[in-house]
Amino acid sequence: MKTYLECVPCFMGQALRASRMATTDEKLIKKVLDETGDMIKHIPMENTPAETGLQVYRKVQKITGVTDPYKKIKQQHIAEAKELLPGLEKMVDQSSDPLLTAIRIAIAGNVIDLGINKSFDLVEEIKRIVSQDFALFDYAAFKSELRKAKSILYIGDNSGESVFDTVLIRQLKKPVIYAVRSQPIINDVTMKDAIDSGLDKVARLVDSGSAAPGAILSQCSTQFLKIYKDADLIISKGQGNYEGLSDEKRTIFFLLKAKCSVIARHLHVKEGAIVLKGINLPDL
Repeated sequence: MKTYLECVPCFMGQALRASRMATTDEKLIKKVLDETGDMIKHIPMENTPAETGLQVYRKVQKITGVTDPYKKIKQQHIAEAKELLPGLEKMVDQSSDPLLTAIRIAIAGNVIDLGINKSFDLVEEIKRIVSQDFALFDYAAFKSELRKAKSILYIGDNSGESVFDTVLIRQLKKPVIYAVRSQPIINDVTMKDAIDSGLDKVARLVDSGSAAPGAILSQCSTQFLKIYKDADLIISKGQGNYEGLSDEKRTIFFLLKAKCSVIARHLHVKEGAIVLKGINLPDL
């Protein structure tokens, strides 16, 4: 997925929010914004937004000296999600379709996105998404591929949301490899965040090698690329991973909420829609 003009002010907004998380020094914040603006003037629009997002956050880290400005809020989101976990697992157990309910819960967690300047109420979001209609719903294809799969690659997105991923992974009932970011960026899930979320109890954890806020295969490690190539089923969470993988030529299932107009338009859905979308699907 390429960068659109609407992404440009979003990059500036992300630079401002991340800078304010990192420092109260207005001069440093202004320097981040100045240098981000200069950088954005020269970015190729063919780049994915996730690739540019990486450059923006590197500016923030370099100028402020803070490598993980979202550290405290990530820990808060993981703790809050864990408090909800027993109730969510009970909801799945009592559901007439536990797998589908677990998918809905995993998507509900996708609302925890600090790269998007929108507030959220996690409990209300769960209630809404559990009953919300899907705008794109390749569930039959997903179940078909899951039945055949011997190995699953699950590409994580945000911290906090990562706790919700454990609910779905348990329902997959197959060996799962869970991929995380190689370094802190926004509130994306790192190896430490994944362990804090309990994902090491339900999946094998692997560092993707990419520090971008999305899976950019050209930046991923050789180890990850082999796992990606060999996986029978790939589940991609969130908008950043969609940006990086939507043009791939293999079967991938995307689970996300369309939280911005650019992603919504690219998917041909309304903003706020929930999506279970498969690409390059084999005939059923």
